[in-house]
Amino acid sequence: MKKIIAINASPRINWNTSQLVKQVAQGAEAQGAHVKIIDLYKLEKFTGCISCFGCKTKEHLGVCVCKDGLYSVLQDISKADGLVIGTPNYLGDISAGCRALYERLIFQSLTYKKELQSYNKNKIPVLFIMTSNASKEFYPAIGYDNMLEDYRQSLNTFVGPTKVFVADDTLQVNDYDKYNWTMFDSQSKILRNKTVFPEQLKQAFELGKQMVKNPWQE
Repeated sequence: MKKIIAINASPRINWNTSQLVKQVAQGAEAQGAHVKIIDLYKLEKFTGCISCFGCKTKEHLGVCVCKDGLYSVLQDISKADGLVIGTPNYLGDISAGCRALYERLIFQSLTYKKELQSYNKNKIPVLFIMTSNASKEFYPAIGYDNMLEDYRQSLNTFVGPTKVFVADDTLQVNDYDKYNWTMFDSQSKILRNKTVFPEQLKQAFELGKQMVKNPWQE
């Protein structure tokens, strides 16, 4: 039985990112996989890479030795057959919690050797999900396309073949009037959430099935 680790790197439990991650998980389970869902912001205290270089020593090559809330998550990923990471877009980048996970996940495999780029020998398919209130049409102009490609390339090199899935123009809150956010058309946001977001959830489900049945390649 394949094991999939699905990580919700949003502090908002059961909102857009979390829902998408859960749909991927359900799709993977529909193909017979065992899925462990992790809400990153519910873990015990953790940090990004602390630059201790423990993962570069002979005793721990390629293994992060920082034993905080992320330690067991990284251990789970090392034994998994697939990885799902979902994050909201915060200020043009991934969430702070996701960045901490990303640093620890990538840096432990980085060798600093010319003859060998990565210590990771267990290459697994990765689905990298991003949600944002911005529409995809603006991504090239505001640099989101480049940002996502940078993450895709790093994950592809050090974790495994990576597919990016974006759910754009998402609903941020149920009541926009409460905050007087005049730059948004609240009715359009609500309508899109009722009509487009369900289709994005279906796409996430199908990607979960694909990760197990016919994983994407580099």
